[in-house]
This record gives sequence, structure tokens and C-alpha cells, in this order.
Amino acid sequence: MPDRITVHGLTGHGFHGVYPTEREHGQTFRVDAALELDTAPAAATDDLARTVNYAELAQALHAVLVGEPVDLLETLAQRLADLCLADPLVQAVEITVHKPDADLGVPADDVTVAIRRTRP
Repeated sequence: MPDRITVHGLTGHGFHGVYPTEREHGQTFRVDAALELDTAPAAATDDLARTVNYAELAQALHAVLVGEPVDLLETLAQRLADLCLADPLVQAVEITVHKPDADLGVPADDVTVAIRRTRP
């Protein structure tokens, strides 16, 4: 099992969705990102440059989350995964996008889209 660095519950106000009211008013979105990588080199040297800086990762994920709107959570999840895989240390990533305020017409706590992508 590879090592993992995980950011849970990263939150931002975005304007994603297919309905005009979602694009006009926006809503809260949350992201969980689990990166698979070998952390042994960083642990052996105590060198941040040999691992993923999760503070920088969180900032970059947040920028995508609150950035350019998309219609589908699937598209947003893919953009977030692509950002994570741009780091050559990351072997694979699991992204879960939460849309807790989605209007489903019935009571629900959350809607999520989860994807897993690996380095080609």
C-alpha cells in the first residue's frame, strides 16, 4: 500500500452547476483529496522538497474549487485530479467533491462525486 497524504473537507464557495440559480448565487463545495506517493525519501532526509507540501496543495485545490465554473461535479473532480497529478511525486489521487446544498427536491445531507486517477 502506498503512502498517502490526505486533505479532508477543503471548503469554498463556487458557482458550479447546470441551473441558472447555481451559477448566479453559487454554493458551498467541499473537496477531499488523497494523494498516493512514496514519503520515505522525505522522512529519511526530513526535507519538505522531497514530498508534497500540503499547504501549497490546499491553496491550489481551493483556487480550482472557487475558480472557473463548470456544469458537472465530474468535470470539477477531474480538474482537481489533474492538478494533483501534475506533481511528479504523486502516483495516484482520489478526489471526492461534495455538494452539500444540492437541490434534489427531497431532503439529503450531501451529494458527492468520487474519482481515482493514476499517473499514465
